Amino acid sequence: MEKQIKQENALPLEISEKQKMETDLQKSEQRYRRIFEDSIDGLILWDNQHRIVDINLAGEKMLSLPKEELIGLRLYDLYTHHESNTQEIIKHFEQALIDGQSTSIIIVEKVDSKKTYFEYSSKAEIVEGLNFTVFKDISETIEMQEHLRKSDTLNVIGELAAGIAHEIRNPMTALKGFIQLLEGSIMKEHSMYYQVITSELQRIDSIINEFLMLAKPQATRYEEKEINQIMKETVDLLTAQAVLHNVQFVTNYDEQLPPIFCEPNQLKKVFINLIKNAIEVMQEGGNITITIKKMANRMSISIEDEGMGIPKEIINKLGEPFYTTKDQGTGLGLMVSFRIIAEHKGTINVESEEGKGTIFRITLPLDDINVNDT
Repeated sequence: MEKQIKQENALPLEISEKQKMETDLQKSEQRYRRIFEDSIDGLILWDNQHRIVDINLAGEKMLSLPKEELIGLRLYDLYTHHESNTQEIIKHFEQALIDGQSTSIIIVEKVDSKKTYFEYSSKAEIVEGLNFTVFKDISETIEMQEHLRKSDTLNVIGELAAGIAHEIRNPMTALKGFIQLLEGSIMKEHSMYYQVITSELQRIDSIINEFLMLAKPQATRYEEKEINQIMKETVDLLTAQAVLHNVQFVTNYDEQLPPIFCEPNQLKKVFINLIKNAIEVMQEGGNITITIKKMANRMSISIEDEGMGIPKEIINKLGEPFYTTKDQGTGLGLMVSFRIIAEHKGTINVESEEGKGTIFRITLPLDDINVNDT
């Protein structure tokens, strides 16, 4: 009888223990679900067929689709318009299944051709048949690193330029002086040599000038100017060169544009660089279309050629020193142009399609620029 009473007393205790375990388990599940949902990184659970089983809110936002549409899809189904994206993601998942884990930086190109950099870290079999991926958008970090790299390059060029100015400019001045003195005594049959020498000396001088412009701050005087007038003066200056290359200008200027606060000579240098490049890439002639218009609180200036276009892998390298698509180029002209527009708080974007041509699109703010910042 006493034994039976003890068993009856023990039963409620066992039920209480079981209830406590179930409650603790429920709380634990809720805690982990909360962590999963509130993570600032994208989190995905996926099966061995690469299909999404669950995804958190941050992941939905990064992929721009709701959970209901994503579950059951494979992540790379979202990027079928770019085979390289698909293959990179498949490779990452397969590597995780083989090695147990995998980390990759994958560049995703969206339909609008905008590139986004994602870092993926995956671990296989966190529970049977389920794998786990953490992913985050690191585009800003990559862009910052690229900006720092270019800044470091500019600093190095600045240091080099100071040396170049001292070590090369002085002997260059002497060479040019003596060459000019010899001009009258050069025989007719050697005149071609003289022309080559003077031409190459001018080219060296031009390169040094571009180095120096990158090396030291320029004395800039910002003033209100009509952008249309600056462009018209540039086009007039280059019309003779365009005619020699069988190139015509097609201009579309919005005549109602307000003046902008700028350094006109520097902007003219940018326009000259871009238009000269456009003329030189059109071996068979054609049209250069120049469009200036207002967009919200910004000014848009586009220079479009009908050349052979630029491969996508090269576009991102434009503006780097010594990177050029021209046989005789140094890449410094574009680098100077990018710097001038950056000092004007603007941007230069390049759009190109091989075989059809290239558009250099400059945007400048209409609000006054604080000269002290430049």
